[in-house]
Amino acid sequence: MTKVKKEKAVAEEAAPAGSSEKSYHELVANLNAIANPLATKKLSKKLYKCVKKASKVKNIRRGVKEVQKFIGKGEKGIVLLAGDTLPIDVYCHLPVMCEDRDIPYAYIPSKVDLGASAGSKRPTCVIMIKPHADYQEAYNECLEEVSCMPKPL
Repeated sequence: MTKVKKEKAVAEEAAPAGSSEKSYHELVANLNAIANPLATKKLSKKLYKCVKKASKVKNIRRGVKEVQKFIGKGEKGIVLLAGDTLPIDVYCHLPVMCEDRDIPYAYIPSKVDLGASAGSKRPTCVIMIKPHADYQEAYNECLEEVSCMPKPL
């Protein structure tokens, strides 16, 4: 079996029959030019779970305007940006704002998955997860991993 066939076989086993979800590798193929640092597959799953927990207690900021406003006001949290957002002009200023205020940020491969994890039917290109007592352990774990990711030059 060739390497490509093995990867497809593994992907088919991981995805249940009849599902239309794309694999992590398929999503990574559609990234834009500025999607760096990109969360690994394992970290992406942790971040999606953290977003889900935060959205249950209504402790997230969703969308470019809202996240930008609260970064400007000095609110702290983890900023997640969708790596497949085009045009990049929509949100290319947010990583700079995050770096200026020492807010950790990471790119996630899919805006559809990001929106779905926040409990929305619409794709979302930016989400800020705020700390909360209900999911503090998961938040701290994600914060540590995102903070350790190398920032682009």
